[in-house]
Amino acid sequence: MAPVIACVLAGGLLTACSGSSGSANSITLYNGQHVQTTQALVAAFEKDTGIQVNVRSDDEDTLADEIVAEGSRSPADVIYTENSPAIQYLADRGLLSRVDPSTLALTPNRFNSADGYWVGVSARVSVLIYNPSLIAKRELPTSVLQLADPRYQGKLAFAPGETDFQPIVTSVDRTYGEAAALRWLEGVKANAGANIYPDNETVSSEVNRGAVAFGVVNQYYWYRMRAEIGASNTHSEITTFAPEDPGYVLDISPAAVLQSSRHQTDAQKFVAFLVSEQGQEIIAHSISFEYPIASGVTTDQPETPFDQLQPNPITVEQLGDGSTAIDLLKQAGLL
Repeated sequence: MAPVIACVLAGGLLTACSGSSGSANSITLYNGQHVQTTQALVAAFEKDTGIQVNVRSDDEDTLADEIVAEGSRSPADVIYTENSPAIQYLADRGLLSRVDPSTLALTPNRFNSADGYWVGVSARVSVLIYNPSLIAKRELPTSVLQLADPRYQGKLAFAPGETDFQPIVTSVDRTYGEAAALRWLEGVKANAGANIYPDNETVSSEVNRGAVAFGVVNQYYWYRMRAEIGASNTHSEITTFAPEDPGYVLDISPAAVLQSSRHQTDAQKFVAFLVSEQGQEIIAHSISFEYPIASGVTTDQPETPFDQLQPNPITVEQLGDGSTAIDLLKQAGLL
């Protein structure tokens, strides 16, 4: 059994993995998910099936663009991402096979592609991370629009380049319109000032150490940080926007099989494993702190129960392929 390989960018190009062309009893996974989650799932799948999984990891938007460029020549058999827009982007271009109906049936319909081209594997929810020594919970914004309020100038941190932020932008656009969403982004940019960071790990760390009062991340960043540094070193807390506010967004992490895959059967087996009870139990116990959403499995981690979340009712179809959010972020000078 070959080890899991996480590839890196070299000279601006994604380096090739050993076996990425896909030999007998092997598949290639383009992984936009966090390594902690993927490594555990891949190891269990390989042990159970004897099918080797060659993993090629990068940001989900980079992988999606690469698949489009590769077209029918792509070595990828499966793609697994943090958020649904990156995979929907591929579905809209006719690059995905339909997921087996028996696999789709393991996840509630509202978390799957309406056309059956991808299946929801896990979920995460947007939160505010804040440092109580710098800002009281009662002083935090309760609506996402308030992030642009001048009273928060210099107090806000966020990572606009993170694909996790795009669904929030889409949600604001869907609720208030494109012009209002652009004005909002410009206000958020002004309030953040120097506190615009490259990723959510940095946002979490900077808030936790008291460099900035609060930020916007997904919930699992805070739980994972606390697990890594210990409760005694955790000086921050998390909360949500008001129930159903456009900033309170549930993101789905999906998986799909590439239409160009030459190993359709094995690729479908891997996707089915992700939403099987065994795969979901791995997510439930992992330090990724994401919510399992298939096969009736619930997380064992000490976080708000999934059925108690009250996110904006925006659907995966409404989140779309993220293109509008990207355009707005570019217009605001954030990408």
